[in-house]
Amino acid sequence: MSESALPYTKPDLTMRKYLHIHLADRQVKTEEFHGEAVVRAGRYFIAKTLLDMGVAEVEPLSPANPLIFSAGPFAGTNFSNANRLSVGCKSPLTGGIKEANTGGTFGFALGQLEICGFTLHDAAPDWTVLRITKDGQIAFESAQDYMGKGNNEVARLLFEKYGKKISFALCGPVGEYLGLMAGISFADTDGRPSRLAARGGVGAVLGSKKIKAIVVDTHKMPPFHDRQKVMGAVREYGAKLGKEPAIDNFKRLGTAMVADMTNYVGGLPVRNFSAGRMVEEKDGPFKLGGTYIRELNLSRGGKTAHDCMPGCMIECSNVYMDDKGQELVSPLEYETLGLVGSNCGLQDPDDVARLNAVANDLGIDTIELGATLGVLMEAGQGAFGDAAFMMAALDDIRSGNARGRLLAQGTSRVAEHYQVRRVPVIKRQAISAYDPRVIEVTGISMMLTAQGADHTAGNLPAFDCKGKSTEELVAVSLGAQIAAAAADSLGFCIFGRSVTDANPQLIVTALNDAHGTQFDESFPKTMGREVLKLEREFNRLAGFDDSADELPDFFYDEALPPTGNQARHHAVEVNRCLAQL
Repeated sequence: MSESALPYTKPDLTMRKYLHIHLADRQVKTEEFHGEAVVRAGRYFIAKTLLDMGVAEVEPLSPANPLIFSAGPFAGTNFSNANRLSVGCKSPLTGGIKEANTGGTFGFALGQLEICGFTLHDAAPDWTVLRITKDGQIAFESAQDYMGKGNNEVARLLFEKYGKKISFALCGPVGEYLGLMAGISFADTDGRPSRLAARGGVGAVLGSKKIKAIVVDTHKMPPFHDRQKVMGAVREYGAKLGKEPAIDNFKRLGTAMVADMTNYVGGLPVRNFSAGRMVEEKDGPFKLGGTYIRELNLSRGGKTAHDCMPGCMIECSNVYMDDKGQELVSPLEYETLGLVGSNCGLQDPDDVARLNAVANDLGIDTIELGATLGVLMEAGQGAFGDAAFMMAALDDIRSGNARGRLLAQGTSRVAEHYQVRRVPVIKRQAISAYDPRVIEVTGISMMLTAQGADHTAGNLPAFDCKGKSTEELVAVSLGAQIAAAAADSLGFCIFGRSVTDANPQLIVTALNDAHGTQFDESFPKTMGREVLKLEREFNRLAGFDDSADELPDFFYDEALPPTGNQARHHAVEVNRCLAQL
């Protein structure tokens, strides 16, 4: 039979590449993923892979700890809020499992190259820039020109060298010296290195592998099983988002609007979680909230709506200006306002923004930073509300001097050094900006998650907890945790959950049209439950037991002004209730 007479074979439009990058010998092995393997991405893929590889017992900063980057099944498209990226490993901060989630353009770029993810194995012999091009080439280049530089300068140099049609992941200067506060910084839609997979010390793991930067080309939308139907789902999802009042509030006020709510209900972290309200209504405007920040930023010519990743219609980010109309930081968001702001006694959003900008340049987690500085102030090393003291601490962290390296190890270790009693951590990771004495469902989620204290594991800050039993609130928390785990596994931003959670058939049909699968509408919840079980099993093998889920003692012992609330849910009871669900 002649070549021209060979039967036509339809190309597999659902195939995606997964790269195993062995840094020690610079070998790259490509694995083909199809259908369900592409869909079961993100947080699910990380938990399953780390368990299968036996990572629970490895030393987190050793070459044996793999670092996984996993993009969702819609990566590379303009599906609103479906281009998020998961980064995972064994956490050097907590000693347990970690999936750090980020927006930006990196997951989008991987999807456009038909790459669903990659794992960095072992460690490079010298500091390296890893380059992935649209024609499938992978290069290992010297990072010498970028070492010790802040992320803003490195980003500028990368754009100068490789052009504008790239995305990148960066190990900042704190990650270089293995500071556990270090995240991995990614390009936003304007090229700022300001979107972080921030928590758990993933930046230190990248530093331990001597990877300074990963540079990826952008290209074109990847093929799908039925592209026309996928595009129809994109439009339908967008239309539903456009009708949601909550989405309009995100666009107008950003995540800073949460501060108005937490301050009002008395669940805002204030001066190392010693109070729950920063400003009483009679005392004037609350300047760290979304309403005040929106009006101030508009008056200065700032942007109050900004998309952190391509295609996102929620636009909960912002570009915050100073009083001269110059950009101070992008974004200025709730968790930073709560931890770097009110938790450290700051009241002026300009102060928070300046500190936030430095933290972004260093590539560090602002939640861990704010909690660490709050503990430092608790120890009498500085006064609450002293922005200059906080900036000096960041200078030390940047320089990597002895004090800076101590601070960069995070809240728990700094508290141990200074013998501080009131330490707001769970599993050695700083609590997010929700006091668990008032915002109880989120508190329970932060207790139960294997990730360490992390609100994104199941956040319901406005849920009315009054009169509810531990059993009732654990059930509510579990529902939020399942939904969050499913979203994190599919590359979705949880801020779209009012549409995503309410329309499982739309999501599942889009997945089936994209990748030729045959899931039913129970699939997202089923996968979310599987994720939680896998993560808890990893932590069990890593040496955790139920006692690790307990809140710090001071939450139980101290009444929180102005509500007078004390924590009422203990790990034993919380876990007993969980086991019954």
